[in-house]
Amino acid sequence: MLYLSRLTSLALTIALVIGAPLAFADQAEPAAPAGMAATTKAPLPLEELRTFAEVMDRIKAAYVEPVDDKTLLENAIKGMLSNLDPHSAYLGPEDFAELQESTSGEFGGLGIEVGAEDGQIKVVSPIDDTPASKAGIQAGDLIVKINGQPTRGQTMTEAVDKMRGKIGQKITLTLVRDGGAPFDVTLARATITVKSVKSQLLESGYGYIRITQFQVKTGDEVAKALAKLRKDNGKKLNGIVLDLRNNPGGVLQSAVEVVDHFITKGLIVYTKGRIANSELRFSATGNDLSENVPLAVLINGGSASASEIVAGALQDQKRGVLMGTTSFGKGSVQTVLPLNNERALKITTALYYTPNGRSIQAQGIVPDIEVRKAKITNEVDSEYYKEADLQGHLGNGNGGADQPTGSSAKAKPMPQDDDYQLAQALSLLKGLSITRSR
Repeated sequence: MLYLSRLTSLALTIALVIGAPLAFADQAEPAAPAGMAATTKAPLPLEELRTFAEVMDRIKAAYVEPVDDKTLLENAIKGMLSNLDPHSAYLGPEDFAELQESTSGEFGGLGIEVGAEDGQIKVVSPIDDTPASKAGIQAGDLIVKINGQPTRGQTMTEAVDKMRGKIGQKITLTLVRDGGAPFDVTLARATITVKSVKSQLLESGYGYIRITQFQVKTGDEVAKALAKLRKDNGKKLNGIVLDLRNNPGGVLQSAVEVVDHFITKGLIVYTKGRIANSELRFSATGNDLSENVPLAVLINGGSASASEIVAGALQDQKRGVLMGTTSFGKGSVQTVLPLNNERALKITTALYYTPNGRSIQAQGIVPDIEVRKAKITNEVDSEYYKEADLQGHLGNGNGGADQPTGSSAKAKPMPQDDDYQLAQALSLLKGLSITRSR
């Protein structure tokens, strides 16, 4: 089962939605474990195994409280996986079940994705329309306390367990933002139903598609969004903004399908690993549903993994202009290998590369045009005295109504009104449309 998302270890597997929804891209091939075993032909490290057995015996004999063999062995397995990289993990029955359940896009929790950084719990991104986003929690916030208890020194699992709870139950998080003074945010746990694709016309001729995360059906949802935008516009669009900001990733196959809707030919992404079935290549099928209209793609530091695959492919294929800030930089692919007794291994098996052979691991995708987040302040225009206000003015010989002062209709509030990056993307598309039409 291949999927991409950026969270650390067990943070990806919990129902709190502290991680991208873990939808599976493909069923893990049965040959995978055997293939891995075949590549490891070195003799068993007998001395280290003797040390392991001795340590286990000493713990059982001398630890202050009795510890059973099952607990010690499971902890040893967790240690093996967690020390490989931040994204490999041993999944117990509960974690494995939650990972499988999350493919539906519905979870119980707060609606935040977190990671571990320098011993602290850091918000990577809030998920749209969840208690966390509605409470104003932002990417980059540090969670320093949970219900008054400090988080420093706690493991990710311990912090996650404290944030989980019954639906409707309130929880207080103490946050630090940009090095400022700590402040409390109280919010209620809820059932998180994540809609992965949202779309609308920003104005006549210009469409907006927001992908919050890559779930199993995201590719189909983007196809429907493109069709609806064209229908609502009544004709071919002049441009599209594809918003991948704060998208933590998800299903690899869905990311490929999304890119396929915007290009006619060429490589989308390829992966390289040590085992045979980790070598994958994905190319366009020629089904460009976007009709090759100008495309602006928004990314930021919260855009990770599958989002970076989409952004990198569109950038390398020169299909769209990337705007915003540098992305997260997770360029690895994890495979879920089911074990006996409803357990599984989630292990990093490959790195992915953009069509031009770029690995974005720990570096991210750099936008073509950097546009930092900014606050838009709308000033009231002065009411100028116009020609149409003058008594006895001449009419327009070409027809049409006069436009005196105050005749302009009040515009309906739109997303770009208070989103500087989106407003810049829309302005770029308008400019491209004008030059194309000349």
